[in-house]
Amino acid sequence: MYLNLRKAVGISVVPLLGGALAVGATALPASAHTWQDTALRVNYLHSTCTAPGSATIAPAPTQFNKAGTVTVSRASASDTLTVNSAMSKIPPGMTVSNSDGVVTVTGLKAQPASTVQGTLVVDDTSASGCATAWIVVFDQGAPPAPAGLVTYYYSDTTGAITRSYPVGGVQFGEISTVTPSAATNPVLSPAPAYSFAYSGLPSGIMSNSAGRFTIAGSTAAPGTYGSVGVTAADQYGARTQSAFQLVVKAQPVYVPGNYGNAVNPFGNGFDAYRQHQYPGAIVAGWTATKADPATHFIRLPGTVQGAYKFEYAPNGVASGLCVSDPGGGWASDPLPDGLILTSSNNGPWQQFIPQPDGTLKNVATGLVVSPNGTGAQLRGTTAPTPWGGSVYTWTDYSHLPG
Repeated sequence: MYLNLRKAVGISVVPLLGGALAVGATALPASAHTWQDTALRVNYLHSTCTAPGSATIAPAPTQFNKAGTVTVSRASASDTLTVNSAMSKIPPGMTVSNSDGVVTVTGLKAQPASTVQGTLVVDDTSASGCATAWIVVFDQGAPPAPAGLVTYYYSDTTGAITRSYPVGGVQFGEISTVTPSAATNPVLSPAPAYSFAYSGLPSGIMSNSAGRFTIAGSTAAPGTYGSVGVTAADQYGARTQSAFQLVVKAQPVYVPGNYGNAVNPFGNGFDAYRQHQYPGAIVAGWTATKADPATHFIRLPGTVQGAYKFEYAPNGVASGLCVSDPGGGWASDPLPDGLILTSSNNGPWQQFIPQPDGTLKNVATGLVVSPNGTGAQLRGTTAPTPWGGSVYTWTDYSHLPG
C-alpha cells in the first residue's frame, strides 16, 4: 500500500543524467544470472611426468632350508615401490616385504601337495609422479616340480593422455602398453581400465571418472582457465598426469533474484500495511509494484528444508522484520492466524514452504497463505481459496510492474 513518505522519512532523491533518480536509501538489486556453457575446448595438453626405468624381477631358488623368493627392484633410487594390496593375491603362508627399494615375496619352505599360484602387483612411481605397474605371477608346485617359485610377469606402462571432441563435450583417453615377459600369455586379464581425476577445474564443469566433460549441465563462467590437470590411473596402479588450458564459452541464463515479492495471479503480494515498520504490523494483500516500497521484500532460505522467509525491505533496505503467522500468539493481531511482521528469527512461524499447487504453507501452523480481498490482512487458512488467490509465484523486483 503506497504512501508518499519522502519528506516524512527523509529519503534523499538526486537527479541523474537522462532523467533517472537515485534513491539515497539503497541501490536496488538487479536480477541474478548464471551461465549455461555452450562449448568446451582443451588446449596445450601435455604430460607433466616421466615414467620410471624398468624394474628388475628376479626369482631365487629354494636352498639350505630357505624358501624361494621373487624380488622386484627399482631402477633408480628416486623411484618408489609400493605393493598394490587390492590387486595382489598372496597365498596363505607366503609373505611380502618392502625394504630399500626392493619388494620381496617369499614362498613356502616345504613344497605344497598341489600347485599354489599367487600374484604380486608392485607400483613403481618416478619422482615426477608417473607410475608403471609390475604384475608378477608366480607358482610353487608339488613334487617333482622345482621347489622354488616359477615366475612370469607383465609391465603395465601408461601412454600420453589424449583428448577428442565427441558431440556435447570433451573426452580424455589413455592407452597403456602391456609387455609380457618371455613365453608369457600376451593377454593380461583383466585388461587395464582407466579412470580419470581432475585438478584446478572451474566450478560448474560437469565431469566424470570416465574422462568426459559434458556441455549439458555445465555452468562455469566463460573464460580461459590455465593450470588445469588430469590424472589417468588403472586398477593395477599405472598412472600418468597431464596439464592443459580449458577454454569455456557460455551464455548467460537469467534467474529470479531474491528481492521482489510473492505475487498471486491477480497481481497482489505481501504488503506492509501503510508502510508500518514495527513488530506486530499487519501484512495485507496489495498490488506489488516497483513504485510501492511497502511491497518490497527479500526472500531468504529457511532452516527447514524447502522453506523460505520473507523479510520486509522497503526500497531494498532490509528491515529485520519478517512475515509471520503467529498462530494467535500476538494479542495485537486482529486475526488468530493473520499475517504480521515480527523480528526475524529461525522459528517455524516465519517459514513458508511452496507447495506443488503454488500455495505457501506455514511450517508451524500447516495453514496456507490466503487473501480476503485487496487491502485486507492476509491470513492462514486450512484450504486455498477456490478462485486462485492463494497461489503465489515469486517475482523478482525487475519483473514487478512500475
